[in-house]
Amino acid sequence: MGGWDAPWHWVVVAVVVIALVGYKKLPDAARSVGRSLRIFKTEIKGMTGDDKAREGAGDGAADAAPRALPRAEIVPPPGAAPAADRPRPRPAPTPGADRNVDAG
Repeated sequence: MGGWDAPWHWVVVAVVVIALVGYKKLPDAARSVGRSLRIFKTEIKGMTGDDKAREGAGDGAADAAPRALPRAEIVPPPGAAPAADRPRPRPAPTPGADRNVDAG
C-alpha cells in the first residue's frame, strides 16, 4: 500500500492541481515552471564552470607571493607646518625599562 504506481493517484493529483490553479491559468503556470527550471539549469552549469575555472586558476596562485599594498601617504591638515619643521614627540618611557635585564 502507498506509492505512486496506481494510475488513480495521478488522477487525484491532477484534479487537485486543476482545482487549486484553475484550468485557464494552468498553461501559464506550466510555462513559468518550465522557464524557472531552464534558468535553474543554466545557473547550475555556470556554477560548475566557475568551479572549474577557479580550480584551474588556483594552481598558479599558490606559487605566487601575496602582493603588498602601497604605503599610505600622510597628508597634513591645511595650514600645518611641513613635517621637517615640526618637532617629533618623544616616546613615552615604558615601565620597568630602567632595570638592567642582563644582570641575572
